Amino acid sequence: MHEPLASRPKLGLVLPGGGARAAYQAGVLSAIAELLPAGDCNPFPIISGTSAGAINAAFIATNAAHFRKGAEHLASDWRHINTERGIRTDAYTIFKNISYWLLALMHTGFGRRNPIVLLDNAPLRRLLEQHIVFARLQEAIDSGNLEALAITCSGYTSARAITFFEGKPELESWWRTRRQGQPSELRFDHIMASVSLPGIFPAVRIGQEYFGDGSLRQAAPLSPAVHLGAERILVIGVRNEQANRLPAPDEPVPYPPLGQIAGYLLDVIFSDRVYTDLERLRRINATLGHMSKRELLEQPLRSIDTLVIVPSVDIRDIARRHVNEFPHSMRLLMRAMGGLHKTGSQLLSYLLFEAGYCQELIELGRNDTFAQSDKLLKFIAGEPVAAG
Repeated sequence: MHEPLASRPKLGLVLPGGGARAAYQAGVLSAIAELLPAGDCNPFPIISGTSAGAINAAFIATNAAHFRKGAEHLASDWRHINTERGIRTDAYTIFKNISYWLLALMHTGFGRRNPIVLLDNAPLRRLLEQHIVFARLQEAIDSGNLEALAITCSGYTSARAITFFEGKPELESWWRTRRQGQPSELRFDHIMASVSLPGIFPAVRIGQEYFGDGSLRQAAPLSPAVHLGAERILVIGVRNEQANRLPAPDEPVPYPPLGQIAGYLLDVIFSDRVYTDLERLRRINATLGHMSKRELLEQPLRSIDTLVIVPSVDIRDIARRHVNEFPHSMRLLMRAMGGLHKTGSQLLSYLLFEAGYCQELIELGRNDTFAQSDKLLKFIAGEPVAAG
């Protein structure tokens, strides 16, 4: 039997970026919905998302009044996704964009009036408009099913991570080095900006500034949830944390192709800062644990419990099994970048927006969640659990 939401510690949900790997998050959320009693209210009053995680965050937040139904629909949408529903993959568009890239590199000033990007993600916006109803966001806040939704974008002019949030009126802005929180009426521009990887997708103008992928400048991915009042945070990551094998002393190591380097950079952008921030938060918790009650009252920090759910297997192995699902034009592009080679599977795992691959990630997310259901339910209910 779960405690009423008002009596539990305020739970924040953090969904980092991860491209197509974000299908794993949808699987975790659908399993959580099944584990909770039917008709139970949204367990996450504070939801923060970045990049592809912003899509999942917006979907769950706008369906906060019907959490199970929203989680089921989110998983269903990921199960039926394909690359062509999110980006234009016809050979003409891809060839035109690549040619434009090359011309821009060869001729100074070429392309000043037009964005230089590799892929056109206009279909993604149309897809989101069919499935996310932002009018429901304020309704969820007014009804008490949600306190805030936060979406982080990276400003190209201000060179800072700006977290746009919509929530209860008493929530305040915050300013830190290279990052700030700004109350806003969230719309599709915020999502499209948060997913816009530089050079891959076009930047999006919000107000007086152009914005790109939120993961670029987000040095502290947990901070939006903390600033918005979360007392516990559930993080759904998209990377298995088992260390890669080191090459043997006499093993030949080829020069890394562009696909391997690009995948490496995406891995750094999407995941490394999450774990750095978790380590920082746990050090703070450990320090606070050694303070007296009087010392705790004299400083502004507070202990925040965290629970992390991450893939139990290497997602790159899953991606390699589904490479043939890519449209022909995308396979040609990936082959040119070295993304179809085993060393490029990291890049492939972030870009493979295809149904078979995403379905396998959803099932992995569900299985990983059910495997630690006891710990997860205790965490949601506000009971003590070991950090993880």
